[in-house]
Amino acid sequence: MLFDPAHSPLEENADTLEAARIASRGERLDRNAADMLYYKASLHTLAALAHAARMRLHPEPVVTYVGDRNINYSNICVCGCRFCAFFHAPESESGYVVSREEMRRKIEEMLTLGGTQILLQGGHHPDLPLEWYEDLLRWLSATWPDLHIHAFSPPEIFFWSRKFNLPVPEVLSRLKAAGLRSLPGGGAEILHNEIRRRVSPNKCSADEWLFVMEEAHKLGLRSTATMMFGHEEAPEHRLDHLFAVRALQDRSGGFTAFIPWTFQPANTKISRLPLPAPAYLRLLAVSRLVLDNVPNIQASWVTMGPQTAQLALFYGANDFGSLMIEENVVAAAGVSYRLNREEIHKIIRAAGFTPVQRTMDYTPVSQG
Repeated sequence: MLFDPAHSPLEENADTLEAARIASRGERLDRNAADMLYYKASLHTLAALAHAARMRLHPEPVVTYVGDRNINYSNICVCGCRFCAFFHAPESESGYVVSREEMRRKIEEMLTLGGTQILLQGGHHPDLPLEWYEDLLRWLSATWPDLHIHAFSPPEIFFWSRKFNLPVPEVLSRLKAAGLRSLPGGGAEILHNEIRRRVSPNKCSADEWLFVMEEAHKLGLRSTATMMFGHEEAPEHRLDHLFAVRALQDRSGGFTAFIPWTFQPANTKISRLPLPAPAYLRLLAVSRLVLDNVPNIQASWVTMGPQTAQLALFYGANDFGSLMIEENVVAAAGVSYRLNREEIHKIIRAAGFTPVQRTMDYTPVSQG
């Protein structure tokens, strides 16, 4: 079993206490201080430090969430990532591409429920031309002019760049011109090339993921950053990931939020027990402390469940993620938590905060 700080005896030595003092003053953590806190600080210490950092950034007693729907336009993928339970090979009889009629139904239902955006992602489909995606974006923008289209993660962008022999900036520019508004942070998993070669050898590298995001930010496309942890990485690789995100954010400033979640192993080709809640909360708290330049940290009720997500609001998270009217990828791995708007509001209020629906850029949505 891989060493994990959630299962290890902790000893808050002098170096750990000094790291905690640095964090409590709101100063930037270097890698050594982050190591000390992640490996040695108690969970209570991390909670106190991360919540204080959250309150310095967001002193108002508010927890935000976005009203959206995940629409996976296709499950056909040539990557074959070992951690993925969602994809189907091109020859599979269970493969699909969502029709526009079905997409219309999904969007109209989402709008009726008070949503404002769609998260559009799919597999690496070998046969769809780039024009297919451009036409889809134009149709979406023309049919629903106020709809925010949050779509196409860096691995998809990089796949199209290679497939169509186009520079990444050109792919992004064409999609933006067709109606793309922002990029989700999917496909990051762990931003460490050795780990990616093991779990997703056919997907873009860590450097390529970061490159796509930086080019998107240069074009004015905001994005989120994510981490899926608890598969075949070691804890130090998680910290590598956080510092890579922080370094890019220092250069570009384009990330609106960071969202970590734990690997769900059911129906995948990686045999692991899911990490427990303390391991998730520990990483979440350290994320808030390391990522001093990323304004928002999201709790993941979709993977961790509502109770742990509520606890996350005291471990650095200021955002409850998404209304998630539809979710297919995590559900394929056997996890299927569901919350409606009233339940999300109840959970947030029970924690002592006011729920506020937001847009992708964290502008509040009027409920009038």
